[in-house]
Amino acid sequence: MLIEYKGVSRLSGNLIFFKTVEGIRYGERVKIKTKDRVLNGKVIHIDEKLTLIEVLGQTYSLKPEDISVVFTGKPFEIPVSESMLGRIMDFAGKPIDELGDIIPEKFSEISGSAYNPYRREYPKDFVHTGISAIDGLNSLVKGQKLPLFAVSGVPTDELVAQIVRQIKSPQEKSATIFGAVGIRYEIADFLISEISSGGNFFRTAVFMSLADEPSVNSIILVRSALTLAEFLAFDKGYDVVVVLYDMTNYCEALRDLSSKRGEIPSRKGYPGYMYSDLATIYERSGIVKGKEGSITQIPVLTMPDDDITHPIPDLTGYITEGQIVLDRAVHQKGIYPPINVLPSLSRLMNRGVSKLHQRWAHQLYSAYAKAKRVEMLASIVGESEISEVEKLYLQFGRNFEKQFIHQGRYEDRPLDKTLEIGWSLLRALPVEELTRLKEEDINRFILGAEDEGTDQ
Repeated sequence: MLIEYKGVSRLSGNLIFFKTVEGIRYGERVKIKTKDRVLNGKVIHIDEKLTLIEVLGQTYSLKPEDISVVFTGKPFEIPVSESMLGRIMDFAGKPIDELGDIIPEKFSEISGSAYNPYRREYPKDFVHTGISAIDGLNSLVKGQKLPLFAVSGVPTDELVAQIVRQIKSPQEKSATIFGAVGIRYEIADFLISEISSGGNFFRTAVFMSLADEPSVNSIILVRSALTLAEFLAFDKGYDVVVVLYDMTNYCEALRDLSSKRGEIPSRKGYPGYMYSDLATIYERSGIVKGKEGSITQIPVLTMPDDDITHPIPDLTGYITEGQIVLDRAVHQKGIYPPINVLPSLSRLMNRGVSKLHQRWAHQLYSAYAKAKRVEMLASIVGESEISEVEKLYLQFGRNFEKQFIHQGRYEDRPLDKTLEIGWSLLRALPVEELTRLKEEDINRFILGAEDEGTDQ
């Protein structure tokens, strides 16, 4: 029998300070009852005298003397089901698309369970996004966690929607989970419209929390999305890609809750445990031995003040395997997507692409890096003062941005086309400059000007 307890010491935002009673445990789900409503809560701290309960919902008009608490003895769980694909849900998996209830196949704890490192398989197999700057030079690999570092003033919303629409795993049984974390209503409306209009929506599950919702909803949403991902991947055998946007809002919510708890802040006011907290999210990806499915993550975050050394991108970079960097200067040139390929990196790319693709990517990267150095030199001394070879590099850099990086917002570019664009750009350079390619590569693709086809 469940017992109702009185004993609220005080309220602080979405936190209830409660006198500790015997038998409760960390992470336990709590029912908070008042005269006119019932709210859910979660135990987030316990000591000998005090229990801290996080309220999952609006706390307006709550008074300590009117509150009674029921400890359920169960962890916080959400319903999971394959039928959640093609649906739009709130932070806890409750449908908000007015298409009816979802019948759960099981209930799963949102905190997940630790993966035994011995049981992990090394990420492998190319994952298609249809975006040349990613597929060609910073390839995403199945089981990888590859973040996207955005800046303000660039079309991040459009790029995120395009990735969710177009992303494809090599396995036919695949799914995409999109977690919209603490976003504004107009952005949510745009993303839903864009994502649902794509032909991949029947394989996509959307979790959404808005900016005016309590901070704790953002914390729970990310874990709810990953809980469904684990169910689909490891129980049902899906290759799942999880896109989380915007993880900066998640970290701000974490800082807000930490401040309300009265915890000692660390760098820039964020809690000292933010690194380990982010690790509990990002490390819920990968391939597990004996399981058919996989989880690949693309966390998207907006860098505060465009600072890549800020705690959020800094700690994210420590945990994940590379980064895709958006650049305002690229955007101002009219290039979409505004990806700066020079600071971008996919550490696991070589596991998912062929040796030829690797050499092709290294040569393109090297040539573009030299083109940017020539561009800087030309801006100082003038184009008329640089050598003929440097002029070729200068033109290469401009063509690379216009033809390779730039593509339509609804253009799902095949990998073969991405590769051919790269080869055609390299043909404009002197053969002796192509030092990253083998002789047979030059003979076949540069001098022979052949289409590489599917021989990768």
